Amino acid sequence: MKKTLTLIVLLTVAITAFAKPKNQYVRIKTIYGQCIIRLYNETPKHRDNFIKLTKKGFYNGTLFHRVIQNFMIQGGDPSSKKAAPGTALGDGDVGYTVPAEFRDSIFHKRGVLAAARDDNPAKASSGCQFYIVEGKRYTDEDLDKLIAGRLKGRKIPEAEREYYKSVGGTPQLDQSYTVYGEVVFGLDMVDRIAAVKRDGKDRPLADVPMTVELLSNRDCRRLDKILEIAD
Repeated sequence: MKKTLTLIVLLTVAITAFAKPKNQYVRIKTIYGQCIIRLYNETPKHRDNFIKLTKKGFYNGTLFHRVIQNFMIQGGDPSSKKAAPGTALGDGDVGYTVPAEFRDSIFHKRGVLAAARDDNPAKASSGCQFYIVEGKRYTDEDLDKLIAGRLKGRKIPEAEREYYKSVGGTPQLDQSYTVYGEVVFGLDMVDRIAAVKRDGKDRPLADVPMTVELLSNRDCRRLDKILEIAD
């Protein structure tokens, strides 16, 4: 009987140790520090595409080529790996787009990861370029002006409105660009990059290359526990 119970305990521990984590996390490293991002399960096409490119090492050596303080930092252009100083960047891509995945519960709060795109009518995302929101805080008056203007009357839910007022973000981009993850640790890296000196095209005067890696299942499970993310 004791042997049976011991075996059951060992099997339970083994299953738990090798169980798939609830979420995939990635680490972005730069000369300004690093951050850890949780990819959203609610946007599976974008999540899986980012995982695929990261596994290939696609992002390693690409630059944060466009930065605007109180707004966002953008990267992922493959042509940025070998671009000469001062070269305009942002047109490089991978030859495909990802269908938009807008979710009512996901918005452009400070620290989210979102997909860049061109002006295509379907609002499909770039296959590789992304941005991380630094954002700013908004007043009720600011938000009302956005609703009447750029948002064309679309209301901002009260909970999101309070978040934009207390923490910040970029509400003008909601439901126009797909958000598919968020920084859970290391948001100060984003702030540092957003503050660097840049040229007239918003490219940093000194290159900001990145490396992106997937965290192991073990580390992802640990982060799920730390962040108290349940099934």
